[in-house]
Amino acid sequence: EEQLVESGGGLVQPGGSLRLSCAASGFSFSIYDMTWVRQAPGKGREWVSRINSGAGSIYYADSVKGRFTISRDNAKDTLYMQMNSLKPEDTAMYYCAAVRHGDSWQNSKYWGQGTQVTVSS
Repeated sequence: EEQLVESGGGLVQPGGSLRLSCAASGFSFSIYDMTWVRQAPGKGREWVSRINSGAGSIYYADSVKGRFTISRDNAKDTLYMQMNSLKPEDTAMYYCAAVRHGDSWQNSKYWGQGTQVTVSS
C-alpha cells in the first residue's frame, strides 16, 4: 500500500523553527517530484514548495521563500521541510504529496494525512 506519513508539526512561538518529515512507503519515492502543501482553517490548499526527484530543482512560494528549506533523502525515502522564522500566518495543516514530473501539484498521485503546525504566542 502506498503511504506518505508526515511528522514534526506542533505548537511554536513566532520566530521559532520546526522540521517536518514525510516518510514514504509502498511506491518508488525516488522517481517522483515531491511537494509540500498547506491548508489554513477556512481556506483552500496552498502550494508551499516543490523538489524534483534528484533534488536539482527546488521551488518555493513567495510567502515562505528565504524561511523554509525543502530537502529529500532518496536513500531513506523521506522528504523534509525546515521551517524557520515562523509567523502566525504559517499556521496550517501541512501535507506532503508525490507528483509526477511535469504534473501540477493539484494532480499529485499520493497524499499524506497531514501534520498540524500552529504558530502562536
